[in-house]
Amino acid sequence: MKTKQQKPQFPAATMAFYGPDDKRASKMVVAILRNATAELGPFRKWMSGTTDVRTDEKIGKEVEAFLKEHNVKQVVATDRIIGCPHEEGEDYPEGMNCPHCSFWTNRDRFTHEPEK
Repeated sequence: MKTKQQKPQFPAATMAFYGPDDKRASKMVVAILRNATAELGPFRKWMSGTTDVRTDEKIGKEVEAFLKEHNVKQVVATDRIIGCPHEEGEDYPEGMNCPHCSFWTNRDRFTHEPEK
């Protein structure tokens, strides 16, 4: 992950991307952080079955409106897809691998390398 050295500005937003593999992001999660000591505040998820959420114009406009609505001054985003879009305990049983996204089975979600 790349970072720029600068003083944090609040409210801030975190942005993370998820997909069935490391090529297409089918889910984006954006959460608002009101200040340095606050827990994550409101958040939204965007999903796409066919397009990449990172380049989908409609989703981009919705994200922009969400950030404006919360007066976001800074966004911290992942520079890559960081895992499966399905949620453990909701889309498949806790402690199991996702049955839909075999790419992520036994793979580090940040480096995308197979786990040893």
